[in-house]
Amino acid sequence: MQPQIKKDVNNRLKSTEGHIRGIQRMVEDDVYCVDIMKQIKAVQGALDRINAMILDSHLQTCVTQAIRSDDKEEQEKTLHEVVELFNAAHKLR
Repeated sequence: MQPQIKKDVNNRLKSTEGHIRGIQRMVEDDVYCVDIMKQIKAVQGALDRINAMILDSHLQTCVTQAIRSDDKEEQEKTLHEVVELFNAAHKLR
């Protein structure tokens, strides 16, 4: 992963971690359920954005390198991984 992307991902993860702790406090404080669910949805959105950043980086680096290599086994393995990722994402919906 490129150093700047790694830094951005880590910063976003730390921020998301803080939001999750906030949700835990909301649960402990018996905050209105809908308000808790809104915060959970916000964290899910943040995680989706982080995942998209990592995927973009992966496609631009690892996948591109594998496709350009002469190693057919590595090419097939990498393409299979990308297909698995998309299949897993589709199952979540």
